[in-house]
Amino acid sequence: MEWLFLLTLSILWGGSYFFVSVALQGLPRFTIIGLRVGIAALALNLILLSRKQRLPREKGLWKCFFLMGLLNNVIPFSLIVWGQTHISGGLASILNAVNPFFTVLVAHFLTKDEKMTSGRILGVIIGFTGVVFIMGPSALKGLGANTLAQLAILAASLSYTFAGIYGRRFRAMGISPLATATGQITASAVMAIPLALVLEKPWQIQCPPLRVWGAVLGIALLSTALAYILYFRILATSGASNVLLVTFLNPVSAILLGVTILGEPLVLKQLAGMLFIGLGLAAIDGRLPKLILKVSRRL
Repeated sequence: MEWLFLLTLSILWGGSYFFVSVALQGLPRFTIIGLRVGIAALALNLILLSRKQRLPREKGLWKCFFLMGLLNNVIPFSLIVWGQTHISGGLASILNAVNPFFTVLVAHFLTKDEKMTSGRILGVIIGFTGVVFIMGPSALKGLGANTLAQLAILAASLSYTFAGIYGRRFRAMGISPLATATGQITASAVMAIPLALVLEKPWQIQCPPLRVWGAVLGIALLSTALAYILYFRILATSGASNVLLVTFLNPVSAILLGVTILGEPLVLKQLAGMLFIGLGLAAIDGRLPKLILKVSRRL
């Protein structure tokens, strides 16, 4: 079930690069971020109310929500949206696929139960190779040409890493995944919306076309509200290292959607890439070494 949640999350987050690209055609970056977290916060609070639940009121817990919102939303969203104004979404997704490496490394030093192993390191390398295979050499076009934009995407990825590790504490506090998602998105909206109002004065912007509003709703309701319900559900049960493996699955989800919905052909490099990603995920969660050992014993 967790792998199904991961695949669904990869579809939701993978679509965010497309939504951002479309939204940038009519709106500036901080306005997009403010709308994204603002609409998502409204949707999640309505869901919470419909379930007759309410957000906790403890001051200490809200400090945690604000720090989580900063690490998981405000900082990375700002960096990714700015980065995508200078580099392609394909290159951004490849750079973001470095995230599992960051997570394996940082979790080793900051957690007691997610230590670095040779299998995890090998899995990250194999999985990243699969991402590059799928995206193809053309996605790497411009690598090194816009250094600051690429560093911004990497910094966003590192921010996600610290957020994933920090977010483990909410389960220990007894906060449900829905309440956690709602709290940190609400805190993000409190931080991001004033930034957009002060820096960009969105009321002076010409009204964008419908496709831009559609992209804003997509990134807010699907890639943020629904995605974070799944994110905190997986984080509570599987840990930071596993939940952030979703960056490897993003290109796989894009391919499967293209094949099943758009009728796109499945080419050899994509099959090879998915095989590498599958092997990488198996190595990270420990199944690949066990399988190799089992086969070797039979031989």
